[in-house]
Amino acid sequence: MFKNVILWVVIAVVLMSVFNNFGTRSTRSDDSISYSQFLDSVKAGQVQQVVIDEHSIAGKMQTGEKFKTYAPDDLHLVDDLLANAVEIKAKPPEEPSMLMTLLVSFGPILLLIAVWVFFMRQMQGGGGGRGGPMGFGKSKARMLDQEQNKITFADVAGCDEAKQEVEEMVDFLKDPGKYQKLGGNVPRGALMIGPPGTGKTLLARAIAGEAKVPFFTISGSDFVEMFVGVGASRVRDMFEQAKKHAPCILFIDEIDAVGRSRGAGLGGGNDEREQTLNQLLVEMDGFEGHEGIIVIAATNRADVLDKALLRPGRFDRQVEVGLPDIKGREQILQVHMKKVPADEDVKVKYIAQGTPGFSGADLANLINEAALFAARQNKRLVDMADLEKAKDKLIMGVERKSMVMDEKEKRMTAYHEAGHAIVGKIVPEHDPVYKVSIMPRGRALGVTMFLPEKDQYSASKCKLDSMISSLYGGRIAEEQIFGWEQVSTGAQNDIERATELARNMVTKWGLSRVLGPLSYGEEDGEVFLGHSVTQNKSIAEGTACTINEEVRKIIDMNYKRAEQILEDNKDILHTMAEALIKYETIDKYQLEDLLDRKPVREPKGWNDTPPPSDGDVKADGKDENKKAKSDGSSVDGATEHN
Repeated sequence: MFKNVILWVVIAVVLMSVFNNFGTRSTRSDDSISYSQFLDSVKAGQVQQVVIDEHSIAGKMQTGEKFKTYAPDDLHLVDDLLANAVEIKAKPPEEPSMLMTLLVSFGPILLLIAVWVFFMRQMQGGGGGRGGPMGFGKSKARMLDQEQNKITFADVAGCDEAKQEVEEMVDFLKDPGKYQKLGGNVPRGALMIGPPGTGKTLLARAIAGEAKVPFFTISGSDFVEMFVGVGASRVRDMFEQAKKHAPCILFIDEIDAVGRSRGAGLGGGNDEREQTLNQLLVEMDGFEGHEGIIVIAATNRADVLDKALLRPGRFDRQVEVGLPDIKGREQILQVHMKKVPADEDVKVKYIAQGTPGFSGADLANLINEAALFAARQNKRLVDMADLEKAKDKLIMGVERKSMVMDEKEKRMTAYHEAGHAIVGKIVPEHDPVYKVSIMPRGRALGVTMFLPEKDQYSASKCKLDSMISSLYGGRIAEEQIFGWEQVSTGAQNDIERATELARNMVTKWGLSRVLGPLSYGEEDGEVFLGHSVTQNKSIAEGTACTINEEVRKIIDMNYKRAEQILEDNKDILHTMAEALIKYETIDKYQLEDLLDRKPVREPKGWNDTPPPSDGDVKADGKDENKKAKSDGSSVDGATEHN
């Protein structure tokens, strides 16, 4: 609307300029004379006739020559003309036309009305009555057509089961008779649940691209405003729009913004959000049916949604969009690799094997980072080295090459990381060492990265004990080499993570023979007030003391095991620390040389090292499987030293 107004203003200015130029040209003429010349000619008897038209005078000389001039209000002009026998003709003033009279009379009023209508339409959102201060009760749902959305199911990878669930709904919309003849009804709604970045919104956009039906999209936060009753009004208006375009699909992103459990907030049961939720419940399955409207919603907080919203008849299906397994990660990487020029040495399968727990968004970011690495080096193709650098950056953090450590701190960091690596390599069932580095990354001065060779569902007690031992390996190495007085604060995050693991083993996973398979320390909190505000602990003081004792036993046992391992392999500890000081980063193949007490091979490119072993089980998506274990200032830690 604003562009149209500007366009008409420009056109009006151009037309006025043209008309003014024409008018100016019409008044200019070669036969125009001054008024004083005209009077001199009259007194000399040279003027034969004049035609007076208001203030302009046109006439003819005795010689037949024509002239024009402008006449001011001269009271003696007519007397002079008559005295010199000049023939006088006078034209009456032209009366304006009826149209001009009406325009002059009612033009200002019409202009004011037009301006008022224009501003009212602007306030109401441009004529649709949606948005703006006068249209806040209208739905903000946006309808997408085929031209606006080119994404199809071919662009979605890594979630085959979820894709199959929603493909059925699209197929029903295209051919409902196929299901109705067997007594089947289309699901009223589907709720897509999964961690962030797994492709829930992308899957909804693919539904829109495949369905060939109207697709309305809105965010859960678009319903609630500061005005009372606005959310419920928008829900009603949204379903009214959808009814006019049925069959159609209605997608609500982040539905937990409006669908949280009722009765939990400080405002009681009469707050604006609950009114909006009540209206949504009625519209989805109330007295009035909305046939042909399929509601699809996405959330990563299904645990806080109201139970009435999750029942059959509203959301008949809950589609789990989880983290992809190794096969899914390979498919996702192949989809994103189509957008970048890749070198022949790129092995997508190896990258998929080395990224357990990565979501689709993480993998897309990995490809983008690899392309940026290649562009910085003015490469024409993205090669495997760029992908490895991008993977290391996402897992371990950004290298801080500009940071300079003194020799003492660098040596202490090298022994710290070597302690982690040696203990992690020797204890049973521990994830293999992928890379050890004393190059500062992110907030860490050094990193020891353990990367599983395959996706894992769960962890055994043996593996958990091994993880605790390797976490203390860095601190123990510092103490054995530099003495108790020189132990640094770099193990802060290691200690926190080891204590958390041990406590979870006792209180959550039932891995204590003394306390048995019971869950202790359950915290029940309201979804709005927060878990930290409404903690409800039902543990007796004696039980709490027993829990602390069991946690201490687990920590002590694994601490002593790590001490013994490093004491038995102190020569390897010294050799590995020297290798880290020399090369700054060593990989798992160099680590194998060190543990076999062989000379350390020179670091080589990725093509010179054997490819990782295959893994073909599904990911569990746990943080410890995605973010590889690091040293005292790990990627997700907050320590100061290393």
